[in-house]
Amino acid sequence: MMDSSKIENDLISELKLNSIQAKVYLLVTCYGKMSPVTIAEKLKIPLDDAQKASKDLLSIGAFIDFSEIEFEAMHPRFTVVNMYRRTCERENIEFKRNKTVDNIGVILEKPYDDARTK
Repeated sequence: MMDSSKIENDLISELKLNSIQAKVYLLVTCYGKMSPVTIAEKLKIPLDDAQKASKDLLSIGAFIDFSEIEFEAMHPRFTVVNMYRRTCERENIEFKRNKTVDNIGVILEKPYDDARTK
């Protein structure tokens, strides 16, 4: 089983997500599309926080609008690198290969695929 707290920390340190965004990203990536209501229940966070984090993730390309009420994660191998590229642009850091970022995508690929092929 993957160490979600390590991945969460990597998402925060490398992609500059906040803690709630990282948790929401991992939840939807590993368990499939869901609404902010479900996200709030599963993470035991206020609905407003779940909605805001989902919209933030949508705006940085981590999520797609599956429907008006559900968010879906894009494939992590591509998404994580794209989010990292945007982080570099925002922070004025040179974009180059980042093993930690690549590793997040690799680790999340199996739970992502498993959640979508039940």
